[in-house]
Amino acid sequence: MSLLIVMAMFKVSEIITTPPAEYATDLQRKVYETFSELGIPFGRVDTDPGLTMEDCQYISAGLGVRVVKTLFLCNRQQTEFYLYVTTDDKPFVTREFCGALGIPRVSFAPADKLWELTGVEVGATTILSAILPSASGVHLVMDRSVAEGEWFACTDGTPTCFVKIRTKDLLNRYLSGRSLTLI
Repeated sequence: MSLLIVMAMFKVSEIITTPPAEYATDLQRKVYETFSELGIPFGRVDTDPGLTMEDCQYISAGLGVRVVKTLFLCNRQQTEFYLYVTTDDKPFVTREFCGALGIPRVSFAPADKLWELTGVEVGATTILSAILPSASGVHLVMDRSVAEGEWFACTDGTPTCFVKIRTKDLLNRYLSGRSLTLI
């Protein structure tokens, strides 16, 4: 039985090292199957819906690792899509992002495209969705400081479960075969 921590009325479970008993989405199931297939150890916490950066502070405290911020972006024509992983405290500046990649201006992609391409709803955006065939054309972009960290923590594809794994496992094993741009 898991101990539940209540921080300012935001619920965060103890760290759990097994997959959820039931999966809320196909992506969530696929994430844990992939961890198992690749032998990637993880810790996870079950939470209230983590929809704001303030919520993520409670989740980070529960995991002992800062949760990343992941943005789903697109060009004006909605023909190019980007999953951008950055630190939770770094403001998103379109001009800097586009300049670093040498691309025209981007904006936040619509929720229907987020679901169609990554299998998640708003509030659950995660680079872990890169394993889905529907996400094969989505550009993966990561802040260099995130890639250099020892640990990586993000949603597992649901807004109520967050995982932490070693960053090297994410980059070298989980995302193996996928192109990732560091900025």
